Amino acid sequence: MEFIDDAEFQIAIDNDNGARITSLKWRDNEFAVPFRGQVHTSGWYAMAPWAGRINEGLIKDAQGQEFQLPATIDPPHALHGFGLISSWQEIGPGRSLLHLPAPYNGATVEQSIEVLDDAVRWSLEYEPNGCELPAWMGFHPWFARDLDRGGSAEIEFAATEMLVRGSDGIPTGQRSAPTPQPWDDAFTGIKGTPAVVWEDVARISIECDAPWWVVYTEDSEGVCLEPQTAPPDAQNLGISGENYIEALFVFESLE
Repeated sequence: MEFIDDAEFQIAIDNDNGARITSLKWRDNEFAVPFRGQVHTSGWYAMAPWAGRINEGLIKDAQGQEFQLPATIDPPHALHGFGLISSWQEIGPGRSLLHLPAPYNGATVEQSIEVLDDAVRWSLEYEPNGCELPAWMGFHPWFARDLDRGGSAEIEFAATEMLVRGSDGIPTGQRSAPTPQPWDDAFTGIKGTPAVVWEDVARISIECDAPWWVVYTEDSEGVCLEPQTAPPDAQNLGISGENYIEALFVFESLE
């Protein structure tokens, strides 16, 4: 376990458990959902080398050869990449490296978590190193629904379009205007700066130029605002993602 203790931030990073932030405290408030039995429903973790679900866990390389990805978390689909179920190598303060397994042989992902005066900068960089499989990445922070005081978490989020989900939870490729919450959906055309707000306590604004975001508000213990370089099932939708993503989580007191 790696610990960052810097002024008002105390952050715990478990490199052996997905290099996830298992605890993030700011001014003594805990903003990360603790472990609650499933690998994908706690902490703040990286989604790499893909983000979201891949239909049936099937992916193709540049030559059209098909590969089966593990579908153990959300069968029959592959969910959120290898990062959250892997052990990462610590390569410096707040920095870790993941050597990806088959079929992404040779590819790597580097994660960096840096504390600033009132913010946390989080970045991911994918190096294919000859791997010809598509890759897209994102961040999956589980924000605690309730803190020790103040109001429950509310999101500030607006977009021009959302992807229509099929009955299997996979985007159909069709787009629509955003529907009312609750959401477990992918959006594009983001307007303004997304944020999570706890009335009378804090606001966390997420500054990121990612073209796609997934928003999840169907859980009683946490909410998720997830910037991604491409949406779930991106290859089957004909959408490519970038090999780098960076987000700045800016903390503001409302007390």
